[in-house]
Amino acid sequence: MELLESSGPDRLGLREIARQAGVSHGAPRRYFPTHQHLLAAIARSGLTDLAALIETALGTSGTTQDRLVAGALAYVGFAEQRPEMFRLMFRHDLLTGSGASLRSVSVPLLERLIDVIQKGFPELGDARECAVMIWTHVHGLATVAAGLTLEPMGLENEIPYLVERAVRTQLLSP
Repeated sequence: MELLESSGPDRLGLREIARQAGVSHGAPRRYFPTHQHLLAAIARSGLTDLAALIETALGTSGTTQDRLVAGALAYVGFAEQRPEMFRLMFRHDLLTGSGASLRSVSVPLLERLIDVIQKGFPELGDARECAVMIWTHVHGLATVAAGLTLEPMGLENEIPYLVERAVRTQLLSP
């Protein structure tokens, strides 16, 4: 994880991991037959960490809106604090062919979001559509936050406001 955060996924190799761990360069191959398998295992760990953060945020007290905003802020906060991990988790070009089903972590997280929306806003009708809209808005904000893309515009301090607005707007939309 430390190597990923310091070097990024493109420079994270089995040999370097073995060197840092003080084992032979062939040792990691026993557990990760390919570089893609290694990256998928790391991405799974990141998704699991992200899911735990969001679940904790969704479980806080307050209104459903407040809980959803807290979950969205946890998502963006993860991207800001662990940008290389965040990028890796969604690098399908690197993870394809690893045999790992990362959807087994991400799909239950989306289903949890749908459940919270259905229970808190039954009048919305299609909670799945609302959840996808919230997720895509928040993911976009997380992506620009992780890439420091808002800094040149002086908006880096506006991210919490933008996240809250994205969530609340979707909950108010028919």
